[in-house]
This record gives sequence, C-alpha cells and structure tokens, in this order.
Amino acid sequence: MNRYLERHRNIADFALSSLMRRKGKNISLLLVYTLVVFIIASVLFFIHALKHEAALILKDAPDMVVQRLVAGRQDLIPAGYGDKIASIRGVSEVTPRLWGYYFDAAVGANYTMMTAELQGPEPEKIIIGNGVARVRRLAAGDIMTFRAYDGKTSLLQVQSVLPYESEIAASDLVIMHEADFRLLFNFPAKEATDLAVKVRNPSEISTVAAKIVKQLPDARPILKSEILRTYDSIFDWRGGMIIVILAMALLSFIIFAWDKATGLSAEERKEIGILKSIGWETADVLLLKFWEGTAISLSAFLSGVILAYGHVFFFSASLFEPALKGWAVLYPEFRLTPAVDAYQLAVLFFLTVLPYTFTTIIPSWRAATVDPDAAMRS
Repeated sequence: MNRYLERHRNIADFALSSLMRRKGKNISLLLVYTLVVFIIASVLFFIHALKHEAALILKDAPDMVVQRLVAGRQDLIPAGYGDKIASIRGVSEVTPRLWGYYFDAAVGANYTMMTAELQGPEPEKIIIGNGVARVRRLAAGDIMTFRAYDGKTSLLQVQSVLPYESEIAASDLVIMHEADFRLLFNFPAKEATDLAVKVRNPSEISTVAAKIVKQLPDARPILKSEILRTYDSIFDWRGGMIIVILAMALLSFIIFAWDKATGLSAEERKEIGILKSIGWETADVLLLKFWEGTAISLSAFLSGVILAYGHVFFFSASLFEPALKGWAVLYPEFRLTPAVDAYQLAVLFFLTVLPYTFTTIIPSWRAATVDPDAAMRS
C-alpha cells in the first residue's frame, strides 16, 4: 500500500514539474479554459438566481388571481363576482385588487399604480419604490404630480420610500389610497382590476378554479403555479438570448479539447519516449497525463466558478446584464441572493472538466504504445 501511494505521489510530482516546464503553453490553455467555464457558469448562476428570487417573491402571493375577460381581453371585474367566488366551498378569502399603469411623460417611464388595504398610505399620500424616487429625485415629504384622466393635476405627498430590499419587485411601484386611485383614473365604484383568491386546501386549487369557470364563464383563474412557470419561461428565454455567446464558448472549448485529443507535440512525445525507455509502464504514462489534465481542468473549473460567482452576485452580471435582465427606464438596481446548488456545479463539472481530462488520455495512450526509440526520434 505504501509503495502504491509513493508511486502515485511521485507521478503527481512529476506531472507538476512537467506542467511547469511548459508553463507558457499551459497558462494560455488555462486562461482559455477558465474563460469558457466563467461564461457557462455565469449564465447558469444568473438564471437560477433569478428563478430563486421569483419563487421568493411569489411565496406569499394568492393561490390564484381571477380576471374577467371581454372579447378576449382583461376587463374590470364587478365586486359581485367576489361574493359568488367566496360562496364556493374551499375558498377562504377573496380580495378585490386595484392596480394599473401610469405613463410619466416627464421621465418617459411607466409606473405600476396600486392600492393596499394593509399598511397602505393615508389619503392624498403615496408610498413609492426606489426606482421612482431615483428618477424623480424624490424623498419622504416631497410632492409628486400626476395628470388625472380629465387632464387636471393631482398633487400627492410622498409618505415614504420602500426599502432597498424590495427593489427587485417594487422599483416602479406607486402605492396610493383607494379614493385617490379611483379619482386619478375615474375608476368605477364597486369594480376592481382583479380578485385575489385564497384556498384552504392547496390540493383543491385546480378544483376551485374549475368551479369558478363553471359558475362565471367570462372569468379566467390564473394559478400561482402557472405564474411561476411563466417566470421560469421568461428567464429561460432571456438566457437563450445570449446562446450565441454560450455557443461560441462551447465551440471554442470543443475545438480546444479536440486539438488536445488529436495529438501531442514533438516535445511531449519525446518526453513519453524517454520515460518508457527508463522503465515507466504505459499505465504510469497514462496516469501522468491524467494528473496533468486534472490539474489544468480543476484549476480552470475552480477559477471560472469563483469568477462567475463574483461576477453574478457581487457585480450583478454586468458583462451581459441588459441581455439577461432586460431594459427599462426604471431599471431596478439590486444584488441577487446567492443561490448555487450541488446540481448546478455537478452539471458544470461534467460539461467542462471530464471531457478535457479524458481527452488528454487518448493521445498519451497512442504515444505510450509506440516504441520508445521511435517516440524519441519523432
């Protein structure tokens, strides 16, 4: 056992010294390899983190949202629909929601306007998101002007600015009192934008949705699970927008690995011939090349993953931020919560480390099976 460990240690030491003798070539290979891992890891980390954030945001969302459709488009829903839905067995709560959009011509941005029954602002006051405060340069106590439906100016005082932690979901948000909302948009009384529905038993959500459609044919229930799937699809689509970059990185890596597999340099073949002539076995040569490939691939993997982690979670993926996040005047400024799991790392490891490590074995096996004199003369 001691001889076996000593043999492996000697081979590993020789592998490191062999890499240092060709440090110029190996450093260039390491840089290219690290770049490939960095790009792939950045995309994986960013998309997974966005999905994780969406799941956290929707954690406390209602079990379903019920809209009313007219000619295939969403329309205002009467408050009486809420009474009918509340009477369905299994429904625990129905809450009318008032929300809409307001275009601010002064900055060319759209605000999301909504009301809040709990912890909402007082009449003639508003609570705004960080993005709104940033573009309009507002703080608590300032006055914000709105143009009402009839062209008149509405003056509302900023009661408070939402905390930074909510920026990812509330950057463009303006929360106001129900009376101010209805006055600003001439919103009809006893009507709402949609209804938030909570169901006692989560396993009965689909059944309740079917009953709502049966009782109210012009209603459209949207389940929380469907919203989550929609967000996943959106983030996957944004990830696909940079598929060209990813494909080029993968193509570069494939060419790089293939070049490594098709043959060794004359210096490497001569080195293998010398090792064979002094008594090294073929298995020893293969183990040597395996350790060389492992040293390069693991170094590139760890360096690429660490750089990608910092790029995504400390610098907000600034290299391809617009492609993955999208663009808007009220662009949210936030840092993603680190969300890296073992599955992501395993996929990245099998995509990058194993192919390169094993491609180093093929040409080494060919050179190790050639006569030592022929290898040294080549």
